Amino acid sequence: MTDTSLPALSGETLSRARLEEISALRAPQNLVDCDAEGVDFSRLDLALWRFERCNVRKADFSGAQLRGTVWQSCRGPFANFAGADVTEAAFAACDLNNATFRRTNLGEARFTGCKLTGADFSEARMMETIFAETLLINVRLPGHSFRNQSLVRVDLSQADLRKADFRGTRFEACSLRDANLAGCRFEGADLRSVDLGGLRLTDAALFRGATISRAQAAELLAELGLNIR
Repeated sequence: MTDTSLPALSGETLSRARLEEISALRAPQNLVDCDAEGVDFSRLDLALWRFERCNVRKADFSGAQLRGTVWQSCRGPFANFAGADVTEAAFAACDLNNATFRRTNLGEARFTGCKLTGADFSEARMMETIFAETLLINVRLPGHSFRNQSLVRVDLSQADLRKADFRGTRFEACSLRDANLAGCRFEGADLRSVDLGGLRLTDAALFRGATISRAQAAELLAELGLNIR
């Protein structure tokens, strides 16, 4: 929903020169239905700006100041946020497939109802970053801590989750199907509503201390040719 307390730029096709002009005002802006495909936002100070239904496909936000920004229903596949400060930002219903967040500061950022298939979060700083009802298929999230979080309808199938921390995590209608879970920790996690498809009995030690369902246990034991009744 548009924040009417901010000046709005609606329906503009943006350029780097136009953005420099606007950002020089040192006041948060509200961009609505703007087209910024492939535009260079790098290193600009856009703190507290709002983006609503904007096209930022392949836009370059590397090194930009994006603290407290709000993104609603934006289209940003292949956008580059590498090295940006995106702390306390909120993304809702955005398409960010294949976006790059390498070395990005995402502390307390929130992604709700977003598409992040193929996104790269390698080396990102993600203290208290929240994902809810979001597609994270085939993402790169090595070493990320989900500790003690509640994950609701988050799809992490085929994701690179090596050494991620899931201790105490509560899962609801989530997927870890075919994810790379090498070195992950699951002590105290509740996995009963998780799709663990692709899991092999040799991987069972990863879930020491976690709670799984009888059906999940039966799936593991089926590899030994045992039938659970």
